[in-house]
Amino acid sequence: MLGVLVVLGGAGWIAADVVRDQGGCDRPAVVRVAAAPGVAPAVAQVARRVAQTECAAFEVNAVDSAAVAQSLALPGGEIRPDVWIPESTLQLRRAKGVGASGIAGGTSIASSPVVFALTEEAASGLGWPGRVPSWSDVLGAPGLALGVPDPGRDPAGLSALIGIRAAVPAADAHAAALRRLSPNAVPTTDDLFARLADRTLAGFPVSENALLRYNVRNGVAGAQSGLVATYQAEAPALDYPFAVLGGAGEDQRRAAGALLSALLGLEGSNALANAGFRTPDGRYLRDGATQNVSDRTLPSPAVPTDADVDALLGQWARINSSSRARVLIDVAGSMDVEVPGTGQTRMQLTTDAAARALSLFKPTSESSVWEFATRLDGDRDYREVLPMRPVSDHLASGAAERLRAIQATPDGDTGLYDTVLAAYRLASAEWQAGRLNLVIVLTDGRNDDADGISRDALVAELAKLADPARPVAIIGIGIGPDVDVAELAAITTPTGGQTFAAPDPARITDVFYGALARLTGA
Repeated sequence: MLGVLVVLGGAGWIAADVVRDQGGCDRPAVVRVAAAPGVAPAVAQVARRVAQTECAAFEVNAVDSAAVAQSLALPGGEIRPDVWIPESTLQLRRAKGVGASGIAGGTSIASSPVVFALTEEAASGLGWPGRVPSWSDVLGAPGLALGVPDPGRDPAGLSALIGIRAAVPAADAHAAALRRLSPNAVPTTDDLFARLADRTLAGFPVSENALLRYNVRNGVAGAQSGLVATYQAEAPALDYPFAVLGGAGEDQRRAAGALLSALLGLEGSNALANAGFRTPDGRYLRDGATQNVSDRTLPSPAVPTDADVDALLGQWARINSSSRARVLIDVAGSMDVEVPGTGQTRMQLTTDAAARALSLFKPTSESSVWEFATRLDGDRDYREVLPMRPVSDHLASGAAERLRAIQATPDGDTGLYDTVLAAYRLASAEWQAGRLNLVIVLTDGRNDDADGISRDALVAELAKLADPARPVAIIGIGIGPDVDVAELAAITTPTGGQTFAAPDPARITDVFYGALARLTGA
């Protein structure tokens, strides 16, 4: 028999081992294996043994799964393996040009939970080792610099999005968590470990295996601290599917089947366990306590549907988009009505919600605030409270307190239509590419300015101004039992916007946060 193992390092195929036998195998089946870098050494170890008993030569390539997927999608792609072992079934399922087939298609050979890794210092501040912090603990802890691998490229980042959605399901907390991570979103896990070295990050989601390898390299018992794994049951584990691709020949399929059987057998399980992987059903076969990981069995939840993944990635893309928003706040006399059971007026509840919601926008977003009633500035029904500035500038300059200081105008009526039209014209004229351009209206009533534009004329004008190539959406948030939801819907619909209602003004914060979270994809 003749077995040749080739391990890819960097840009080329490098012969690492040659095993010869005088058994008469003159033409071994050459099986090219592209394996995720973390699992490739263990696969190579098992392949060496299989090559001694099979008429096969295994070329094991440690290569980034995103690079494999990109190559398979291109007609002339350079990476054309017979077997692909990416980190996740999601990568395999969503890749183009795979053509996985046969009983070997997508069989998991190992697993590794996606954990939120924390420095020991950060974990200690959250109760470790007396208790292992939850993801909600981590994401809600003030002062921790947190990052995430790019969910569009790194499967650990995508799994983290699913886990974060379960850990902080409330719209405002979810949006805040994603906003908190987005400034430190980097292409890959390796980039996060590089950021850890200069102490600019205290935690981030990675695979448990990557955490273990980091701790082994740096020695958790040595002078340099290790990382602590925290777990979220709903975050799908990386499952390392073994897939025979459509271009493999019959001999390659036979040899690949032998390699898969060996990986699933005792020898393969030991090699993968020694490399820090769990079994496909989530069992950890070594002592995890000394490496700051759990040795409990951790079965992975079901892999989400493609539609769910698309929605999550769409949300993430929107969270990372900056906004340009004009917020219009109704200050008519009716906003001075006290809300039963709160000791606060509609005005106070609304401005508090607006002040708190500033933090939901990405810091690079821009916003301005107008107040409106009737004849607030000469014949105009509106006036500017906060100029258009980056949200980071507003937060640094005390804008939240200025918003909370807005007061209702005792004799003011609701000059809704003229204000909306003026704001929409300005937003359209100042439209900026690459941002969510918005006009957000908070009002407790309906237009009662007899001297202004009519509703029909307003709707017609908005329809003329609305430009699909330069979209500006009006978002209407109706406050209190007297709001005319149909009127708000008539205004928002021509612009592709939405209407939200808070008939109980005490819940304006929930509605406002929910609206903004939906707009930003959270």
